[in-house]
Amino acid sequence: MNVLLSPQPPSFFPHQHEPNRRAPTRQMSQFHNAMAMNRKRKAEDDGDEMSVSPTSSPAIQSRQLAPRPSKKIRSNELAGRPLSLPRLLETLDATQLRTVLQTICERQPEIGEEVVKSAPKPTVECALQVLKEYQDKLRDAFPYGDSSSDYTYYRVNQPLLALIDALADFTPQYLPPTEASANVSLQYLDGATKIIHSLPDWESQSHRHHKENTYDEISKAWALVINEASKKGAGFILHSGGWDQTLAKHNQQSGGRLGAAIASMSENLGWVGGGPSSGAPSASAGQGSILDQLMAGNYGSPVRVGPW
Repeated sequence: MNVLLSPQPPSFFPHQHEPNRRAPTRQMSQFHNAMAMNRKRKAEDDGDEMSVSPTSSPAIQSRQLAPRPSKKIRSNELAGRPLSLPRLLETLDATQLRTVLQTICERQPEIGEEVVKSAPKPTVECALQVLKEYQDKLRDAFPYGDSSSDYTYYRVNQPLLALIDALADFTPQYLPPTEASANVSLQYLDGATKIIHSLPDWESQSHRHHKENTYDEISKAWALVINEASKKGAGFILHSGGWDQTLAKHNQQSGGRLGAAIASMSENLGWVGGGPSSGAPSASAGQGSILDQLMAGNYGSPVRVGPW
């Protein structure tokens, strides 16, 4: 009862004894709001610092660095490839190169015409060298030892015809009007006639026509050149070059098969004063000129000396 009746001390802070105090709650919310504001302000400050940083500066952005060249990556893988044209041509010999060029010209005729126009004119030495190569092939084709004429003929028939065809193809190149120089024409005919002399003489008459026909064609070529040469300088080249004597020897070696050439030489040299009608004295006047002997068929007969 004393407790209940004991007087209570007076309270100077009546709000401390209220059960539902709200002051601490309001203080905590104010603290949290202040912290949030501080964080927001700090984030804004950080953004401002980033906006003025050197990396984001407009001056730095406008100054672009030159790109560094990328290194070429070399592949370690090898692959086969054909030779280039210059290297391929280096591997071809003359025969292979001619074969390739001839094939191309046959496939494309316009290229063949261009080659004919661009190629240098063959010299007499080059032409005779080619004919000599055919002649060597013919000689190598002959069988060793004793063989019948027919067997030998069929053995060498192919290279024989190849040589004759080459003669027929090369000769017109050195005849007028294609060849304007009579001296060049005569040089070729001299060499070609020597090659014809080397053609085999067959026992069978059916096999002899190759050589006889070739003599006939070369004789006509001689006659054409002689006729044209006599029109230039009164046939001075024929006289000065001794071509009348050269032709006489060829005719003798051929067995008199160059009749057309001999007749042309006799006619033209007689007209220009090279024949007996010229009246010029000579050491062989007693036996006549070479042309007289050729026409009489006694060129090369021994000269008689002494009273017998």
